[in-house]
Amino acid sequence: MSSSLKETVGRYGIWSVGLRSEDPGRRHELADAAAELEQLGYGAVWLGGSSAPRHAAPLIEATSTLTVGTSIQSIWQYDAAETAAGYAGLEAAHPGRFLLGLGVSHAKLADQYRRPYSALAGYLDALDSAGVPAGRRLLAALGPRTLELARDRAAGSIPYLVTPEHTARAREILGEGPLLAPELKVVLETDPARARTLARETLAMYLALPNYTNNFLRHGFTEADLTDGGSDRLVDAVFAWGDEGTIRDRVDAFRRAGADHVALQVVDGAPRDTLPREAWRRLAALLS
Repeated sequence: MSSSLKETVGRYGIWSVGLRSEDPGRRHELADAAAELEQLGYGAVWLGGSSAPRHAAPLIEATSTLTVGTSIQSIWQYDAAETAAGYAGLEAAHPGRFLLGLGVSHAKLADQYRRPYSALAGYLDALDSAGVPAGRRLLAALGPRTLELARDRAAGSIPYLVTPEHTARAREILGEGPLLAPELKVVLETDPARARTLARETLAMYLALPNYTNNFLRHGFTEADLTDGGSDRLVDAVFAWGDEGTIRDRVDAFRRAGADHVALQVVDGAPRDTLPREAWRRLAALLS
């Protein structure tokens, strides 16, 4: 992969479920938020949940340089032909502005979940046949085999809920060329008890998903770290919280470990589909 994609997405982006909506009444709100994120200097936004190319369109249309990616589109929810058609439409209208982030989701969330690695490879085969270039797709890769797939058949990886240690290992597997853009949750709170409480409220649902817990165990955590909402050690590894300097250092830890770009998700106790615009402004200021 050329360096142009890394330059396009920049160092920082925003990961948000709220920027993905099926409600036409929110179109103006989403467009206005995307335009501000671009103005604040973020290079990319990542649409949380199982998003599709159509969810990216309003944000791309409202901006001029912002890259919009899915994080992720579940391979079980949208077939490859539908995905390829959506990609082609966006690429024709707005060349180079959309990235197709793909993942296998979780057995608890997809009834048809079987042989996920083989299914993902087969999905990439279908995208190849439909003309979706490898350079415009990314994989939500956690384990070594899927990271190798991201290296060989995509533009890189967008791993979710990971640590700097995972990032370092992912960079070793990917090599220097592919994009590595981990997601990192940020709690703009200095009180340790309050910050960790907010973190655990978000972490709880992920601790019920083996893809994540197995990845934690691969990277040195124990079963004890995964109980009672997650140990302080686990929380502090996968969330950035504290004063501005501490948060900046936690973000920089992912960059030092090999991340090209960090996708920042604000955690503040509000419903996940809200738009924490003031927090996005604060993050932009502390990262500048």
